[in-house]
Amino acid sequence: MTSVPAATSATRKSRPQTNLTVLRREQLSPHMVRIIAGGPGFAGYVNNGFVDRYIKIVFPQPGVEYPEPLDLWEIRETLPRNQWPHTRTYTVRWVDEAAGEIAIDFVIHGDEGLAGPWAASARPGDALVFTGPGGGYNPDPAADWYLFAGDESALPAIAASIESLPADARGMAFLEVDGDADIQDIAAPAGVELYWLFRGGVPAGASDLLVTAVRDSVWPGGRVQVFAHGERGYMKSLRGVLYAQRGLERSQVSLSGYWAKGRVEDDFQAEKKLPIGQI
Repeated sequence: MTSVPAATSATRKSRPQTNLTVLRREQLSPHMVRIIAGGPGFAGYVNNGFVDRYIKIVFPQPGVEYPEPLDLWEIRETLPRNQWPHTRTYTVRWVDEAAGEIAIDFVIHGDEGLAGPWAASARPGDALVFTGPGGGYNPDPAADWYLFAGDESALPAIAASIESLPADARGMAFLEVDGDADIQDIAAPAGVELYWLFRGGVPAGASDLLVTAVRDSVWPGGRVQVFAHGERGYMKSLRGVLYAQRGLERSQVSLSGYWAKGRVEDDFQAEKKLPIGQI
């Protein structure tokens, strides 16, 4: 891996480290795997109140010798940045505090990437080390209806958000995936319509399905709250739809890029400070 681990302003206090163990792996669809982890380290996990809570999973670099037990914050204080472990950001799909378990869903594209191949081959007993959680979104109870839009990378966050809605909630969700085999069960309120958009082999991040669907949809009356996340180019296009076409206020919209076509996360995170990465 040629990219340099991303810099961060997070600290041990703001993003504490949790050390868990993989308990089991579930194949949700041809392109998504769920890892359920727990163990003694779960007692130190501090949940937060956001439905889009995310963690940063730690992946030690091959060939670098790290002190045991692995302590990310100590490593960042004592080793040069090019030897830091890499981190990858993932949404927490659900937390079962009674069982002491946490679930994270991973998009799998063969051997592409770092976290996907790890998840595809993870076995019970493997270590899962992460920092967090972070987060920033909760459905606004004052909204008249809700709009969700995203690709596979945002599917766990969107599903968790939809399942947190009250039973009488109304809304629409536009979910872009490769094909119908990638449809997942989401416990949506009866008034929330799910629209699955199939790329049919077009590479993720290279389709216009999601933007077109949101742009051309017929919106009900009332004040909407939007949760739109996914590939950075998609989100830049949706920004124009939501603000210019629909005239929404920023307070109504949660909009951000989870990834960028052709970028590994370290480079993607670094670009967030540059004009190309700003949404």
